[in-house]
Amino acid sequence: MDPSQNDYHISFFKPTTDSARHNRNMVVQLILIWAVAIFGFQILLKIIEKPVPEPSYTLFESSWQAIETGNPSVADLQGAGQATLSVLGKVAIKPEHRLLLDNAFSWLAYQLSDQKDEFKSAVADFEDYAATITDISDETYVAKKSELIPVIAELFVLNELDVRTKIAPLEIKSSLMESFEDSGRDQMMETMGLYLIHNRSVLTDTKFLGFPFHYFYTAVFLLILFVGLCLLYCIRTDMFNKKYGIED
Repeated sequence: MDPSQNDYHISFFKPTTDSARHNRNMVVQLILIWAVAIFGFQILLKIIEKPVPEPSYTLFESSWQAIETGNPSVADLQGAGQATLSVLGKVAIKPEHRLLLDNAFSWLAYQLSDQKDEFKSAVADFEDYAATITDISDETYVAKKSELIPVIAELFVLNELDVRTKIAPLEIKSSLMESFEDSGRDQMMETMGLYLIHNRSVLTDTKFLGFPFHYFYTAVFLLILFVGLCLLYCIRTDMFNKKYGIED
């Protein structure tokens, strides 16, 4: 064989033929397109995003400022409690943050109650019984929980159909009702902001085919683009093979 013929020699980084060189360049181009599509979009998201608070945070901010002055109204206590319960309803909460928020919610409920001893006793009774069961469908457990729901709902002016009332009995703690240390109070604004302030932009707020655009782009469009690039690679490879007379 003529040693100068290297048509079938494979070297991606140091191609020795025009065919291999074109193949390498095409692969690099497609990888760059893929990289720009992924990382360019993420960079764009970071550049144009702005922190936007949920309505619950705005409510909490105004209410908590009044509480910090030492002379809050009933509406301030209720607003802070509603916002706190909104965060407690989220799935991913760090244990230390949940303890802080439980303390805040329990303290706020205690401040709002006109019958503090009876209310604390009812919560403690529910906690004691809840600690003994292994099945949340237990009739007595359900009954005790159902008795607390309207009481807490009334304190915080919540509709009993509001999903937050369903978790309220699980988050209120009798042992955390009577005091809320200054160290905990100082952390409340930061903790609430962590869960209620989100980076948003036109790319996250715009809907496309029923999805937020950023979700559609990453979950659907990028998959379509990947398949399209693979198809383009196959088509162009066939074209190069014909051009250079390469047969499989």
